[in-house]
Amino acid sequence: MTKPDRRLSVAPMLDWTDRYCRYFHRLISHRTLLYTEMITTGALLHNDPARFLDFFAEEHPLALQLGGSEPSDLAACCRLAGEWGYDEVNLNLGCPSDRVQSGMFGARLMASPALVADCISAMTESCNLPVTAKHRIGIDDLDSYELLAAFVEKLSDAGCRTFIVHARKAWLQGLSPKQNRDVPPLQYDMVYRLKQDFPALEIILNGGVTRLDQAADHLLQVDGVMIGREAYHNPWMLADADSKIFGDDQRPCSRHQVIEKLLPLAEQECRRDIPLKRIARHILGLFHGQPGARKWRRYLSENAHLPGAGPEVLETALGLVPRIDD
Repeated sequence: MTKPDRRLSVAPMLDWTDRYCRYFHRLISHRTLLYTEMITTGALLHNDPARFLDFFAEEHPLALQLGGSEPSDLAACCRLAGEWGYDEVNLNLGCPSDRVQSGMFGARLMASPALVADCISAMTESCNLPVTAKHRIGIDDLDSYELLAAFVEKLSDAGCRTFIVHARKAWLQGLSPKQNRDVPPLQYDMVYRLKQDFPALEIILNGGVTRLDQAADHLLQVDGVMIGREAYHNPWMLADADSKIFGDDQRPCSRHQVIEKLLPLAEQECRRDIPLKRIARHILGLFHGQPGARKWRRYLSENAHLPGAGPEVLETALGLVPRIDD
């Protein structure tokens, strides 16, 4: 299997990067690697897996992010990922939320490298997909570079070849999940040093990147860059990713053309009784900084949630924005 090109990716973000968000992002960038929201092993193994795993074929390349700490459960979920046709499976070792901590997965697992290594080993042995890890540079007082390097080496020995490193530590006590996204300082040098010390591993940097030129600068030091909230709130930042990051020379669509390409999906899903708001909520930031952006957001916010709302709501909202970038 061809491994995904991870030079640029959009982070897994709980309650945000669902299949409708990913389909929308794929209309803007054909090459950027996309990730699901974190899905727990319990949710997959004790419910209808299709509810969590189904995706649109257009979303490829697409990675599934899992949350869990039981090796056999993670192995079973990896097999499901292979059956569903995902391109990668990622283990969440970075989320600091209270709910994740109580479930013994996410960032708190960085304190248990032997357990994580067992998880990685079980995952890699259970499927033919690349198994990757997403983690912080440290947690609480376990924040030295030496501990980080030992953690990476332990997981590498277990079969992990790709590490997505959020360049902030996580305080599991004293900071909220929101504060953990901003308060601990970014330490890019620690991620750069990992790449220097482990040149055979693929090191992806995550945290604080809001522009493609920043991503390009980081790519001089590491193998890839993952962008989070900025790609959600200002999705058009991805419009030049295929050319500037991946070297494609195909001209990107305009913002209006992206929505016109989204309309058939909206019509299809509304026929399936999927509320339009499930699609519309992800596209509010498309015209960020452009004339008519406020009218666009307001019309969608006031109308997409109404009973019976359909693709015509998107068309009307689109008509409120000047067509200037075709």
